[in-house]
Amino acid sequence: MRRTPARRVFAAALLVAAVLFPTATPATAAHGAASDRYEQDGYLTDGLGPELTARLDRAVEDVRRQAGIPGVIAGLWMPGQGSYVRATGVADTTTRRPMSTDLFMRIGSETKTFTVTALLELVDEGRIGLDDPISAYVDCVPDGERITLRQLAEMRSGLFPYTADPDFIRTLEGDPGRTFTPEELLAYGFKHDNTAEPGETFQYSNTNLILLGLVVEKVGGHPLADFIHQRVLRPAHLRNTLFPAGSEFPEPHARGYTNQTPSGEIGDSTDWNQSWAWAAGAMISDLHDLRRWAEVVATGRLLSPQTQAERLKTLPTGFPGTSYGLGIFETGGWIGHNGSTPGYESVTVYLPSRKATLVLLINTDVSYQGQEPSTLLARAITEIVTPDNVYDRAVPPR
Repeated sequence: MRRTPARRVFAAALLVAAVLFPTATPATAAHGAASDRYEQDGYLTDGLGPELTARLDRAVEDVRRQAGIPGVIAGLWMPGQGSYVRATGVADTTTRRPMSTDLFMRIGSETKTFTVTALLELVDEGRIGLDDPISAYVDCVPDGERITLRQLAEMRSGLFPYTADPDFIRTLEGDPGRTFTPEELLAYGFKHDNTAEPGETFQYSNTNLILLGLVVEKVGGHPLADFIHQRVLRPAHLRNTLFPAGSEFPEPHARGYTNQTPSGEIGDSTDWNQSWAWAAGAMISDLHDLRRWAEVVATGRLLSPQTQAERLKTLPTGFPGTSYGLGIFETGGWIGHNGSTPGYESVTVYLPSRKATLVLLINTDVSYQGQEPSTLLARAITEIVTPDNVYDRAVPPR
């Protein structure tokens, strides 16, 4: 989703900024396979043909170089037409190790789709109601008796985003290895007045998801990471997706680069402790799991049709062409979520009209001319392959 300019303060779908990295290696086919064939889940899928593939290669590489993205992993699957899987650039700007499609990557706010899916499973079981007040589950939430679980998942609670609190920013940037508890995170937000009446307006706030994570833990009877593993990841057959407790990061992975540092200079955020994002943005995955997850979350495979319909009731965000439901957005017909955390960005979306899936993973969150680099990539790709359904289409100036 689009971001407002400003010193970015970890506030929106997790983060962004701007710089150019050294020139990286050229695009390569996944795992060294031929450019028009790719092995996935034991079968081969046809490529998109040499002409379209070349156009996509140029578009991805142009955005990567222009926006200064060190490395890109891209996957596009279009049933009946073919697929496009690429890794380009470097996973490590020091060693020049090339990016490859088999890397684990931090996925930031895509975590929200997993947390909200866990919540909605509890709705399906009749153990919670979307219109229950958060005060029924968590004490001391400002105006908590009037804020519902639905409003938290819709980003319409009016609760101040803890990631915009100056003390939180100084603490995280000064000691990115420290561990935060959910209660500590909430305290940074709760010391501020609410920004709006419940249900009044869309405001992206990670405070909402920390609260929903606590609800899942209380009602589900297990730590959030365990509940998501057992009830979401296993039934979805996601073997390379995990919810870290802190800074752990399976190998192989790309190094991550951010300017979310005290000096504003580019730093290596690969091993930052992810407890600061918890239910809002701590998770790790890879290209192949996210390909599967895109369809699972967009079609509601783990939920009842009634509950999935509730998830997909999207409302305006204030950004033309983009609306938000329960932990999920719709933009240009594409359904899913993006993610941004220090050093990494991602996009995982599904286009129901074409049954198409797009997954992007990059190893920087540094913005380019005020826009997230992952958004620039997604827009460039969809302008070519689905011109009637462009991801986050730019609004013409008036």
